[in-house]
Amino acid sequence: MSQFFDVHPDNPQPRLLKQAAQLLERGGVLAVPTDSSYALVCHLDDKAAADRLRRIRQVDDKHHLTLLCRDLSELASYAKVDNRQYRLLKLGTPGAYTFILEASKEVPRRVSHPARKTIGLRVPDHKTLQTLLDLHNAPLLATTLILPGETDPLNDAHDIRDRLEHDLAGVIDSGACALEPTTVIDLTPMGDGGEPEVLRTGQGALARLGL
Repeated sequence: MSQFFDVHPDNPQPRLLKQAAQLLERGGVLAVPTDSSYALVCHLDDKAAADRLRRIRQVDDKHHLTLLCRDLSELASYAKVDNRQYRLLKLGTPGAYTFILEASKEVPRRVSHPARKTIGLRVPDHKTLQTLLDLHNAPLLATTLILPGETDPLNDAHDIRDRLEHDLAGVIDSGACALEPTTVIDLTPMGDGGEPEVLRTGQGALARLGL
């Protein structure tokens, strides 16, 4: 059975989140709250954990996974970012936006898109998740917690544990999330002088980015 962490939304207890971070170090997949919807996360460098994360979602290697980063400087070390792209990233971080960019050599090839060599990246604006990222001391590999055959992300921590207790190492509860996933924007066309492409409209407002 997965562990359940009841974390205060405004003052998350480091003691509990250290325990959650230890589960990640041991190869566990966690369900965590974000500033959009719940997400599944695991250690970036753990192939078995990444495979388990994909298996829960039932997505293949062409589905863009996302790196959750602590800040913009960390994000920029895992992607190839030019000045135009950086200015737009700065407008949307932290926030409920996922940006598709060309992966840097810091990203294992098995988690980037096999043909495009791209990866999703974002900096969440969520105190509990930011504390977990600080304790983990590295980005987390993530995907929105939408179960196979469903269209909406799961939002209730107790429901998540009931439905996925045999698949997850832990569930973090710090109150309800928004029901919308992130807004997804492909920034790779900007590298060739083009414009960003909105792939999905979600929690993040396009107006904030001037789009």
